[in-house]
Amino acid sequence: MSIRIGTRGSKLALIQTEIVAKKLAELGIATEQTVISTAGDTTTQVPLHEIGGQGVFVRALDDAILAGEIDCAVHSMKDIPAYRPSGLVTAAILKRDPPADFLAYRGSLSAVKIVGTSSTRRRAQLLRHDPSVTIQDLRGNVDTRIRKLGAGEYDAIVLAEAGLRRMDIRIQGERLPPEKFVPSPNQGTIAVVCRADPSLREVLSVLDHPQTRTDVMIERAVMEQLGGGCFTPLGIYCNGGHLIAEVLSLDGARAERIETDITTIEEAREQGRQLKARAQGLIDEAYQRLGIAAGPS
Repeated sequence: MSIRIGTRGSKLALIQTEIVAKKLAELGIATEQTVISTAGDTTTQVPLHEIGGQGVFVRALDDAILAGEIDCAVHSMKDIPAYRPSGLVTAAILKRDPPADFLAYRGSLSAVKIVGTSSTRRRAQLLRHDPSVTIQDLRGNVDTRIRKLGAGEYDAIVLAEAGLRRMDIRIQGERLPPEKFVPSPNQGTIAVVCRADPSLREVLSVLDHPQTRTDVMIERAVMEQLGGGCFTPLGIYCNGGHLIAEVLSLDGARAERIETDITTIEEAREQGRQLKARAQGLIDEAYQRLGIAAGPS
């Protein structure tokens, strides 16, 4: 049996797919890879919230699975939206890599004035930390963003530390502590999505890391209650059941935050409901200012 794996064509996506393929090969399971272009890869000139949010990186792969063109797809789990098509399951969640953001910069940190990111969360957190910096939109894969930093278009850019580690990239900068710069839900995690076929799911489930699955499912339970997707600046991070979640205003000047220990998914949902009740004004404001009809991503 050879498993057909779908992937985006970026260097990081291919590396992540190779990680999964290698783990399966070690178990004697053959694989073949198919590169599929997504809307997130082909439309790089505008912020994600203008072309549909997280789902732009996964819809084409979802469609390919449901059409029987591939058996499964490998994703950065943070790209998978809260609401999923019927007939798909997340068969495996690999052990989490570092979840933190990394601030890469040229020269000295004190000289950083212009930071590149298209993430509303990263924008808000950076402005909260230093309201004097200017945030400019920056899309593209990791190599493109690093090249633009080197060309002097930005003084600094924000990248996921996990991506840098997987790509073996060493660059000047510093890790942003996840307790303060709370990551995007599921950041640092690779997921394998497949059709709801029991035999296929059983094969892929050998890659699953139980503690990581527990933590990221807690994060997703909170995310589902908040419903803000990548439109609202929100960070959600759970480590060993310790949950930190926050919703910020777009300018980072205001925030609602929770920090607590979680033992069940229902507890996580309740914390999400409580946070949403407190942060509803910030969520509505983000949708209004970004010109998006209110509703879940």
